Amino acid sequence: MKIIQKTMFLLFIAISVNAQDLASFEKKTTVKKLDNGLTVIVMERHDAPVFSYVTLVNAGSAQEITGYSGLAHMFEHMAFKGSDRVGTKDWEKERTALAKVELAYAAYDRARRAETGRDEAKTRELEKSWRDAMADADKYVVNNEFSTIVDRAGGVEMNAGTAEDMTIYNFSMPSNRFELWAWLESERFLRPVFREFYKERDVVMEERRMRTESNPFGRLIEQFLTTSFVAHPYGVPGIGWPSDLQTFSATDAEAFFRKYYVPSNMVIAIVGDVNAAEAMPIIEKYFGRLPKAPAPDPLRTVEPKQIAERTVTLKETSQPIYMEGYHRPAATHPDNAAFDVISMLLSSGRTSRLYKSLVRDKKIAAVAAGINGFPGSKYPNLFVFYAVPTPGHSAADVIESMRAEIERIKSEDVSDDELKSVKTRVKGGLLRQLDSNEGLAEQLASYQTLYGDWRELFREVDRIDKVTAADVRRVANETFLPTNRTVATIESTRPAAPKGGAK
Repeated sequence: MKIIQKTMFLLFIAISVNAQDLASFEKKTTVKKLDNGLTVIVMERHDAPVFSYVTLVNAGSAQEITGYSGLAHMFEHMAFKGSDRVGTKDWEKERTALAKVELAYAAYDRARRAETGRDEAKTRELEKSWRDAMADADKYVVNNEFSTIVDRAGGVEMNAGTAEDMTIYNFSMPSNRFELWAWLESERFLRPVFREFYKERDVVMEERRMRTESNPFGRLIEQFLTTSFVAHPYGVPGIGWPSDLQTFSATDAEAFFRKYYVPSNMVIAIVGDVNAAEAMPIIEKYFGRLPKAPAPDPLRTVEPKQIAERTVTLKETSQPIYMEGYHRPAATHPDNAAFDVISMLLSSGRTSRLYKSLVRDKKIAAVAAGINGFPGSKYPNLFVFYAVPTPGHSAADVIESMRAEIERIKSEDVSDDELKSVKTRVKGGLLRQLDSNEGLAEQLASYQTLYGDWRELFREVDRIDKVTAADVRRVANETFLPTNRTVATIESTRPAAPKGGAK
C-alpha cells in the first residue's frame, strides 16, 4: 500500500464506512439459488457500462488425494481449452482421437511404472503410440478459441487462480455482451474438453521447476509447509509433487471435475452495470443447464495439535531467510478478527512493530513482516513471521529481535491509540477491496462460500471494532508458544559480507 497523506486517508476511511454500509449494499444486491444448487449474486453498480464476475469453485488443492496432487490446478488450465463447441474443428473426430490418447496413455503409464518385469523396449513403443495419438488429436484443436472470443467481445483481465481452498475464474466485459458471457462461462463447465492435457501438464511441470525447484525461497516454503502440517493437505504443495505431475491423466482430471465442479459447490458473483431483473433470466437459461449433483463431502482430516517445536534448515548459496509459523484456527473462528489486528500490529507495513524494530531501527533485516492465514484460511492454518537479514547478518541475528516483539505483545497490553490506529488500517484494507468491481466480486463470492452469507464481509468490520487489548494479549498467549512453532531457515553458504554491507 502506498502511504499517502495520513489525514486524507483516515478521512477516506470514515467516509467509506458510512457510504458503503451493509444496508446500502443490500439494496443493490440480489442473491438467488438456482434449482440445480448454483448460488448467484448480482450487485448493481451503474458507474460504467461494464461488469466483472467471479466464478468460485469451493475446491482447491486441499481436496486432492494422495497420488493426485496438482489436479485442481490442472483443471484450471483445462477450463480455458473450451468445450465440445468451442476450440474444436470437428468434435466427433476429436472425441474419438482423445479417447485413443487416453487408452494409449494408460497402457504406457502402466508399463513405465511396473515395479517388476519392466520391458524397456515395450515401454518406449507404448510411449511412441501415446505421442502419436496426441499428435493426431491436436489436428482438431482451434488454439485459444475461448480466449479469442472473450478478447473480440471486449473482455479484459481474463484470469484464474487455484488456491488451497478454492479455484476462481474471472474477467470483465462490456454490459451489452452479458448474454455472450453467460453462454461462454457456462459452456466451459457444462461440456469441458480435456484437449492438450499432457502439453499443459508439461507447462505445470515447468511452473514447478521455476517457482520451487529453481528458487531457494520456493524450496524453503515447500519444506516449511510439509514440516508444519503432518496430516492436513495444507502440507502438500498446491502445484503438485513431481511424481504426481508426471503420472496423472486427463481421465483423472475429469474425475476431479465431476466430483467438485457441481452447481451446489459453486458461487458466481457479478458486479457492475447489470440489471438484476434482466440478468437473472439469462443466468437461469444458461447456468441452469449445469446438471444438479450433491455437494462433495467435507474434508475429513484435521491437523493434530503440535506438541513440539519443529525445524527445517536449508544450506543454500542464496541470501539467508528466516521464517517461523504458529498454528491458528480457521477464518470462521471467533478469534479471527483478533488475529487480523495482531497481524497489522506486528507484521503489516512500515508502521508495524517488526518493521520498525528489525528494519528501521536495528537495520538487521531488509524485510521483516508476516502472513496471517497461510497457506489457506478455510481450515486451521498458520500465522507466519519472516525476515530477510541484511548483508553481514545471518538468520540467527534476527531471531532475538523478532521473538522480543512477539513476547512483548504477549506480556504488554496494546495502548488505546495503537489499537485504534491498527483497527483503522485493518478496516481500510477491507474497504479498499470493495473499490473495484473485480475485487468486490471476489470478496462477495468468497464470503458467501466460507460463511454462507456475503453479508459477513461487512460484519467483519464490526468484529474488528470489538477487539480489545485483552483479546489481543489472550490470543497471542494461546498461539505464540514454542511447542506450537515451526522454524525454517536458509543458511547461506556464501562467504559472509562485512556487517553494514558488502564493499
